[in-house]
This record gives sequence, structure tokens and C-alpha cells, in this order.
Amino acid sequence: MKIVVNISRIIVGVLFIFSGLIKAMDPLGLAYKTQEFFEAWGDGGGAMGSVMNSLHDFALGFSIVMITIEVLAGIALLIGWRKNIVVWVLFYMTLFYTFLTAYSLFTGKIRECGCFGSCFPITDLQTFLKNLVLLVLIIILLVGRKYINPLFQAMSNFGVIVLTVMVVVYMQSYTLEHLPLIDCLPYKIGNNLLKLREMPADATSDKFTYSFVYKKGSETKEFTTDNLPDSTWQFVEQKKQLVEKGNGKVPAINDFSLSDANGNDSTEAILSQQGEYYLFFLNTLDKRSVYNWLNNFSNIVKKARAEKKNVYVITSDNVKVDSFINVKKKINVPVYTCDMTAIKTAARATPTLFLMNGPVVENKWGWADIGKASK
Repeated sequence: MKIVVNISRIIVGVLFIFSGLIKAMDPLGLAYKTQEFFEAWGDGGGAMGSVMNSLHDFALGFSIVMITIEVLAGIALLIGWRKNIVVWVLFYMTLFYTFLTAYSLFTGKIRECGCFGSCFPITDLQTFLKNLVLLVLIIILLVGRKYINPLFQAMSNFGVIVLTVMVVVYMQSYTLEHLPLIDCLPYKIGNNLLKLREMPADATSDKFTYSFVYKKGSETKEFTTDNLPDSTWQFVEQKKQLVEKGNGKVPAINDFSLSDANGNDSTEAILSQQGEYYLFFLNTLDKRSVYNWLNNFSNIVKKARAEKKNVYVITSDNVKVDSFINVKKKINVPVYTCDMTAIKTAARATPTLFLMNGPVVENKWGWADIGKASK
């Protein structure tokens, strides 16, 4: 029993540490996924909808806490610190994660749970099965807690715990100001955005057959597209039947589209231009933090004009952003509208600056590093 418990201890501890550290490199990714759950649970409106809406703004804080606890619990299990509390915490966390993945799997309302972040995406079924195995291992730990012995003396164990919290919190804080330490998203440096918008060569779509129900007098009859009735028949309904399921493959970037003030799609025109230019992603205009980046952004625009490079502001709220940047601050740069989800994926810090060379991402900076780009 002792051997089984300690093997389970190592597997569970390492898995929680790995999962937490991967997400700590991109806490906004988990926050966005958390918001998806809140939105799905609040769709029905009423009291539940009100509660979920109120939690929406706390998603980032919730994610930071959960990531920190995840790594902390894994470390604590491995070193044997407060084993009784830690094992129960792991049990309830895994039970909660199992519920989330089951909800995602069986309802189809959430695409992927985000359990291993964007660097190690796994299917909902794989995640659900993984959590079931984890539950079994943690139950073994609950039963055999007496075999979990501390590796170090009490003060040394406590020191490891404090250091763990400091490192994990710092990692997340750094990422929110700069960018993810490891970028696994389709907008990473070196990627060609136009190519990633193309449909994969081996992609297949769902195939359907259509039929049409018409009525004449008391007679109702179904017709195919090749055999439609004359005008004496009255249309009733159209029927659609799936005959062949596609493979579900879609472009790596399928929601990135830039529209000008008139609603015209300018994506190809902007990304196809020759030479270097800048894309400045500004998803939300938070006036409390705007002066953290405003002067540096203004310097970027001046530098770009001196070098005859274009600068484009990309936002989901072009009216508000244009009013602030161009009317109030008189920086005078074109503002384009893009889907909020696409901006969240492209810009993991708010705001984020891209240096483009044609359709290729040449470099990128989070708001805390934009000053470096202006030098």
C-alpha cells in the first residue's frame, strides 16, 4: 500500500504542478475560459444570469488564485506539507474540474476546458478521462494518508511553500504586464497571419441533402431540389439532413477580420502590404491604466512616421478608442474594428504592439515593453 500511495503522490503532484505552471504562463487565457463558463451558465437569465454577470469581472482574479493553489497543492503534496488539508483540497479541486469538463463534454457549450493552457490542448473527452483517473489516485491518497511523510523539517517545508507562492504570483504578474513566457498562440512571432487564415488543404465540410415540403389542397408532398413542383403548390418547409460529417478542421485563425469606419473589410489590404508596419491592439480603454502606455505609443507613432511606416489601432470599440486617441489626444492614426475574441487571442497583454513585415509577425511587445520598441 505504501508504494501505491507514493506512486500516486508523485503522479498527482507532478501533474498539478505541470498544469498550474503551464497556465501561469498565460493567466489571461484561463480568465477568458472562465468567462466562457460564466456566460454559458448565465444564458438563461434570471437570478443565475445576474450572478454570473457579476462574476464576469472577477475572472482574472479567480484564475490567478486557482493557478497559484494548483501549483502550491502539487508542491505541498510532494514535500508532504500539511498532508491532510492538501489531499482534501486536491480532491475537491479535481471533483470541481471533473464537473467542468463533464459540462463541457456533454453540453458542447464550451470548446476545450483549457486545463493545460494553449500549449498543450487536449480534447474534452481526454480531459474528462484524465480527471476520473486523478480522482481514483487522490482517493488512494485519502485512504493512505498515513504513508505520506514530509521530506524536510517543518520550517524548510514552510520555506518551500512561501517561495512557491512568490514565484507563481510573480510569473503571472510578469505575463500580464509583458507577454506569455512561452507563446503557443497562432499570433506568435514568425507566423504568417494570412496563411493561417487559409482553410487547411485536407479540411472537409459537413454534407447535407435538402428536401422541400409543398402542399396543394389536402395533399402534402416532399420534393428534392431536382424535382420541384409548379406554382400551383404552396411551400410549407425545408428539411435538412446530414449525410456526411466533415473532419472539423478550420483555419488556425478564423475570426481575425479588420473593418474600417465604414464597415469595409480591410484585412487583406493591411496584411498584404510590403515592408514593416505596426498593429496596436487595444481591446478595452481602461482610463485608470491608459497613461502607462500612452506616451510610449505616441513615441511609436512619431518614430513610425519618421521611418514612413504605417500604424493601425485595432480595437473592438472603434468609436470610443478613436474619440480618445484621435479626437482628444490628436495622435491621428487609423482605427480598425476587430472581433473582441480575436483581439483577446492576439493580445495577451492590454494593450499589445505588433511589428509586422507584410503578413508576418516580426516582433511584439506587451504594454510594459512598448517603450523599448520606440528606441
